[in-house]
Amino acid sequence: MSDIKINKPTPLSITKNQKTFDQGTEIKPTIESLVNGETILINAFYSDGVTLLKEIHKYLRRKLPNKSMTEQRAYREAYHELSNLVLIEVIDQKLCVKKAPSIGWLNKFYPNNNHFALTFPEIQGLNSAWQWYDNGIKIPVLRNKLTPYYGVYFPTRFEHLILFDNWLKHYEGPKKSAIDVGVGCGVLSLQMVLQGFQKVFATDINPNAIVGLQEFMGITKLSRKIELDLGNLFGKWKNETELIVFNPPWLPATRDVDGMDNAIYYDKELFPEFFAEAKKRLAPDGKLIIIFSNLAIITKVATSHPVDIELAQENRFQLEKRYTKKVKAASQNTKRDQHWRGTEEVELWVLTHK
Repeated sequence: MSDIKINKPTPLSITKNQKTFDQGTEIKPTIESLVNGETILINAFYSDGVTLLKEIHKYLRRKLPNKSMTEQRAYREAYHELSNLVLIEVIDQKLCVKKAPSIGWLNKFYPNNNHFALTFPEIQGLNSAWQWYDNGIKIPVLRNKLTPYYGVYFPTRFEHLILFDNWLKHYEGPKKSAIDVGVGCGVLSLQMVLQGFQKVFATDINPNAIVGLQEFMGITKLSRKIELDLGNLFGKWKNETELIVFNPPWLPATRDVDGMDNAIYYDKELFPEFFAEAKKRLAPDGKLIIIFSNLAIITKVATSHPVDIELAQENRFQLEKRYTKKVKAASQNTKRDQHWRGTEEVELWVLTHK
């Protein structure tokens, strides 16, 4: 799988009459240019790009409400559209502005491209991802730090991982094999290996997740315990297994999604397809674990729960046990209205064959 093509920002070219922005540029005409779909190049200091993004936020706050979950999503989409017209130039894998961060991904991803541009939010994303990758992140349920690869979602809250860890510690079934559907940064697979599973077959539709985990495991014994496949849902794994684990996206999609949004939003086909395929692969006495949340219900972006729908409408699985854990209150520093966090719970559903 070394020839997997990873997802990375697409290099852009800069026009001859490219408009620019620095500390001396007027804000109003710059915002008007962005609204009209024109690109703006940051060409002096890295901080000028940060300033312009703040001005975009100010502009949007005057125009758009930002209270409900739906309004926040519309706001983020409008911000995404405008902010991604702000560019920064890259020459010899370095940013062409003063006081810019050094980003190792530029060397990794563009070794043969010495002159191009990327959007400023893409640069910010690359920079943040490099810091997490370079320094590693500590996950409470794991012994060692994770080094999440660029473009791969990783948890910043851990209640659902703790819930799964507690369940695993009390699991008394066979531990010959398990399937981790949508492995992401690999936390659930690593938890299962730590709890004695001999083999975990893991899939993901995100090539960066597969490449990142290959790199993380290297030639250690982990690479013999966790086998990876780039594919949708169960990928190439056809054999029955005693444990199937699925931590799907927790929110229904309202538009087509791609990239990291696939880790957050699910389309209407995901759960019916998953349960149909899981039925074929779960051993007769096996356990099917769904890790989910009541987030969509309490924020009113959904009126029904996909696991409840499966249990009520199909004749495939039955509920053995459902565990829940309250989510910690949102940080006082967050700017988003997250009043629902007081009633948010993560869920672990244990299903068996009917």
